[in-house]
Amino acid sequence: MSEDKKVCSLGVDSQYVEMAAEVFRLLSDATRIRIVLALRGGELSVNQLAEVVEKTPTIVSQHLAKMRWARMVAVRKDGTRAFYSLTDEHARRLVGEAVFQAEHALDETPAHHETAMPPPPSPHQHLLEER
Repeated sequence: MSEDKKVCSLGVDSQYVEMAAEVFRLLSDATRIRIVLALRGGELSVNQLAEVVEKTPTIVSQHLAKMRWARMVAVRKDGTRAFYSLTDEHARRLVGEAVFQAEHALDETPAHHETAMPPPPSPHQHLLEER
């Protein structure tokens, strides 16, 4: 089964529910969402991230520290510079889905639906058309 087809089978009493709520709290900040979006293309330094998200390096570093605590980002040191990357695809997917949901809230026809490929025709479509 491909990763994007997996469905969460955990129940309401799962030990992970509280931590999942922490993940959502962590991602409830617009700067952190922008950091995740910026890191989708690969690792960036704090200064590069600061430029992309239009915040100071100090503020970006504070956000990254919280994201490291949640194991959302990893750091690689190269001399005195630190480069950050997403630890896995889950934060990227969560943020992507949240942005898609925001498009639904704001746009009558969300952009992600306009660019989606139409579903393939049913193998029995010709039978329906003959009737």
